[in-house]
Amino acid sequence: MKINPVLANLGTYPIALVQERARAMRAAGERLVDFSIGDPREPTPPFIREALRDAVPEVSQYPTTRGLLALRRTVADYVRRRFGVEVDPERQVLATTGSKEAIFSTPLAFVARDEVIVCPSPGYPIYARGGALAGGRIHEVVLSGDFVFRAEMVPDGVWEQARIVWTCSPHNPSGSVMSRADIAAVYERCRETDTLYCADECYVDLYEDEPPPSLIQVAGSGMEGALVYLSLSKRSGMTGYRSAAVVGDPEAIDALAALRSSTGTAPPEFTQAAAIAAWSDDEHVEERRRIFAAKRAVLRRVFEDLGMDVVASEAGLYLWVRVGDDLAVTERLLSDGVVVSPGRAFGPGGEGFIRLALVPGVEECVEAAEVVRRCLTRS
Repeated sequence: MKINPVLANLGTYPIALVQERARAMRAAGERLVDFSIGDPREPTPPFIREALRDAVPEVSQYPTTRGLLALRRTVADYVRRRFGVEVDPERQVLATTGSKEAIFSTPLAFVARDEVIVCPSPGYPIYARGGALAGGRIHEVVLSGDFVFRAEMVPDGVWEQARIVWTCSPHNPSGSVMSRADIAAVYERCRETDTLYCADECYVDLYEDEPPPSLIQVAGSGMEGALVYLSLSKRSGMTGYRSAAVVGDPEAIDALAALRSSTGTAPPEFTQAAAIAAWSDDEHVEERRRIFAAKRAVLRRVFEDLGMDVVASEAGLYLWVRVGDDLAVTERLLSDGVVVSPGRAFGPGGEGFIRLALVPGVEECVEAAEVVRRCLTRS
C-alpha cells in the first residue's frame, strides 16, 4: 500500500520504542516505575469530574468549531488573572481537543509547501512532524547549555524564510524557562520578518518559585502575529479529557477556525463544561505544584548525590539529567524496573541526557530513587 512518503520517513514516534519494551516487561509480570510519558497519575479534582458528568446531554449533537462562548470567556478570565492581559473571548480564543492536535495541525493553516518552520531541538516531536506533513521545511535550533531558545540562535537567512517559529517554555524535555527578555527578542524578530510566533505554554502553571513569563504578556492584548497554546492536561490532571485552548492574533484564530471547520476536531461540549470548571479555579493547581515539587526534590537529590548534573529543570513536568550514554543508562534503568526516556529521542542536542516525567506518585518516586541509586552505583 502506498502511504505519504513524509509519514514513512518520520518513522515510529520516538517514545513508543521505550513503551513497547516496557509493555513487554509488564506482560511478563515485572513491576515498573514509569517516568517515560508525561501523564500524571494524581486524580482529576472531583469538581471537574462532576462538571463533566452533569453536562453529558440526553441528546448528543455536534459541538461548534470555536467552542462554547462560556468556555472562551472563562479562558479569557484566566488569561487576565494569570498574565494581566485582556483578550477578546469572541475573536482571540479557540477551544481545542488538547494542545497536541492543535500544534500538529497549525502549519496546515499557515504554511505553503517548502516554507520554513523553526523549532527547538531537543523538543516536542510534534512541531517538526506536523510541519513536515504540512509540506514545510524544518529548521531545528539545537539547544545546549541552559537549553533556552534565543533569537540569535536562528541564522538571519533562516529568519528571512521562516513562516512559523515554535518555542516551548517551560521547555519539554529540559524544564528550562525563557525569560521575558528572551521571549521579547524572539517576538521582535518575528514581527520584523512577518513570522508567526507560536508558543507552546502547556506547562506555564507548573513551577516552584516565580511564575514563568508568557508570550501573552509580551505581545499584549492585540497579540499581533502571536499564538499561545494552553492546556489543562498537566495544570488540572486532564490528559484524557483532551482539553486545551489557543489564544492569540484574531486573524490567526480565524484561520485556525476555518481549518478546523473542515477537520471536525471541535471538543465535545461536556468536556468543555469540565474545562470551564478547571480554568475557573486556581487552588487545585497550587496543590498540584506542591506535589510535583516534592517529586522533583526526591529525584533531583538522588542524581546529585551520584554526581550527575540536573540541567535546567526549573519548571514544567520533567527532570533533565546529564548521564553520558543516554541509551545505555536508559537500558540499564529499564532492566532494573525504572522507565525513563533517552534524550536523543527528542532530537539532536538530547544525546547524553535522560528525561524523567514526574508522573508516578511521591512514594513511587522515593522507591524509584533507591533503585536508581543502586543501579547507577554498581560497577
